Amino acid sequence: MNKNNILITGAKGQLGCTLARYWSESGLARNNEVNLYDMGRLDLTIASSVEKELNSLKPRTILNTAAYTSVDDAEMDKDAAFAINSSAVATLAGWAASNDCFMVHISTDFVFDGAKSVPYLPSDNPCPLNVYGSSKLAGEAALKSRLPDRHAIIRTSWLYSEYGKNFVQTMLRLMKQKDELGVVADQVGSPTSTHSLVALLLTTLGQEIKPGIYHWTDGASISWYEFAQAIQQEAIDQGLLRRKIPIKPLTTEEYSATAVRPQYSVMDRSKTLSDIGMQPTDWQQELRLVIKRIAKRTEE
Repeated sequence: MNKNNILITGAKGQLGCTLARYWSESGLARNNEVNLYDMGRLDLTIASSVEKELNSLKPRTILNTAAYTSVDDAEMDKDAAFAINSSAVATLAGWAASNDCFMVHISTDFVFDGAKSVPYLPSDNPCPLNVYGSSKLAGEAALKSRLPDRHAIIRTSWLYSEYGKNFVQTMLRLMKQKDELGVVADQVGSPTSTHSLVALLLTTLGQEIKPGIYHWTDGASISWYEFAQAIQQEAIDQGLLRRKIPIKPLTTEEYSATAVRPQYSVMDRSKTLSDIGMQPTDWQQELRLVIKRIAKRTEE
């Protein structure tokens, strides 16, 4: 039996690393050949190289997890952010449109401006506040226009894992180094483990889903400050941290980041739960799992 080819970009990012870990254990591995690409293997900003590789591989599905994710750096590096988050998406989607290929694309809560006080629906009008959010929204638009009937856009938020750079890893490092921390307390969102997002992606790749936009988070509605408190407590409970340090709540103005961020970016995941058939995840359980994995990696 010939296996279907699936191309996955962003192989060395935290989501790509988590996908690679679970792939061999998934039922998809029996009938699908996965091809993992990072920017070193395939520069997504060079359209001719991308099209040549796609013509050789001929994937039936493209999963695009590659992204420029440094929100503050994007303010000074707009061209690079748009090259990866928008132009590269257009290249992938254009090839997919001509080759009967389905494309799954990861996007972000930062396409919203945070003006709402109830969770954002996939149908809500986006209005990004920063370059990063604008570049991701442009990528969504490029995909929808080129591949209207064969795409899924999955927006997620506050992604973290035991891999790479993320808020959990940063907090753990600073909690070991410092005697006190200040964390923003007036921005509210939903932390999401790469493990729960990968479970969604594997489910998505294993069935035919309606084209459109889906939201996925681990269901919380908390501030960065509250998330930092939970990280510290979980790390102490699991022996990863030996002491508790004071965490001071800061306002957005006091923190003074380069890029403007939405004050509220919680997303409603009910459509994803019903249409794709996912079970709801619990953010505290997901955090516990990741802290446990970080502790295990530290011991090795």
